[in-house]
Amino acid sequence: MSETTTTTPPAFDTPVPEGSEARYLALAARFRPVFDAIAVDAVAREQDHVLPFEQVGWLQEAGFTTLRVPAEYGGDPVNHEHLFRLLVELAAADSNVAHLLRSHFSFVETIALQPRDFRNTWFPRVLAGQIFGNAATERGGNALGTTATKLSEHDGGWVLNGAKYYTTGSIFADWVVVMASTEGVEGRQYAVVPVGADGVTIHDDWDGFGQPLTGTGTAIFDNVAVESANIISRKVTSTLEPAFFQLVLLAVLAGIGRAALRDASELVAARTRTFNTGSGGLFRDDAQIQEHVGTLAARVYAAEAVVAAAARDLDAAVDPAVALDTEAAFLRAEIAVQKAQVTVPPLVLDAAGALFDVTGASATSRGKSLDRHWRNARTVATHNPAAFKARSVGDFHINGTIPIGLNSIGEATTTPKDTTRA
Repeated sequence: MSETTTTTPPAFDTPVPEGSEARYLALAARFRPVFDAIAVDAVAREQDHVLPFEQVGWLQEAGFTTLRVPAEYGGDPVNHEHLFRLLVELAAADSNVAHLLRSHFSFVETIALQPRDFRNTWFPRVLAGQIFGNAATERGGNALGTTATKLSEHDGGWVLNGAKYYTTGSIFADWVVVMASTEGVEGRQYAVVPVGADGVTIHDDWDGFGQPLTGTGTAIFDNVAVESANIISRKVTSTLEPAFFQLVLLAVLAGIGRAALRDASELVAARTRTFNTGSGGLFRDDAQIQEHVGTLAARVYAAEAVVAAAARDLDAAVDPAVALDTEAAFLRAEIAVQKAQVTVPPLVLDAAGALFDVTGASATSRGKSLDRHWRNARTVATHNPAAFKARSVGDFHINGTIPIGLNSIGEATTTPKDTTRA
């Protein structure tokens, strides 16, 4: 989208307290018609592999992508809890669309932590509806804590070279945020480059069995010119970035659970065929079927409640009234999200599987695509192994060890080393 295009942020007819349920309901009322429109052809899009460019455009036009821009830059920001609850609702409509915005919202958080000149440049672009993608992970060959993608000086400027995989959302974006290394510079940097720049190629070649429409795939950067003002240091330990990034995935999972509950309820309510081994009555009146759906609903409720609780911990971590120092803020957010990462995936995976326990074999029809809920949930849940998070949480409670946020993926070394601060 052009930088001259402006998007009106959400407004309210009457003043409502920040963080209140009334404010959330007003936000939800604004965006639910868009979510409902996105849901209409979600199954057909997955079946036919139609990337949701149009649907992303609807969210841009509605101002959804501007939700965390600070008021001093023209935004009408929502707190973390409300953002993540909205993402749950969006994921229930189409989990692919909610997932592909993960990098966008994460970069908006990153902008807020940069010097004023950077904020003055980039927040107006967010308000104009521009979207940011991500290119961080490499398929192999890079040592843990490093990247094979490099920034180098050339003719008085900077150029970017490398290849990335799992570049979720970038094919829909205006800008891609590329993690790179620079010779002689400690740590890693972000290079922010236009998706349409010379030397940038993005492929939709993700072949996973779930989340097929997130635009995940390969991005190639071949001598891409980068403005020096668009290179920023990556400072993991002083931000909530790892927790925020992972909590988006958990919100997507909770939304998938909500969609599975919706489909299970609709199937049972409409079903007229039954089995002689059951009550002989309609499924919707059968006590055992009602119990199954009730249990499924309870799992989904628990998953959503955990996501909302973790989001409130992110809000507390950055609340000036709570006045946490940098390490305490990181800990408040990180430990909450790590606990959520252990808790939410099994709840949603169980719910997605239980969907098939409340109907007959007809539910397995490829035309209904009800298996997409489990496939999508299983795919999202693989992004960060829960076993590592459970160990980390246990180590914290037993030994007081500060947890490590996920900030690097690469080849293992023979001698384990601390990559927390890399």
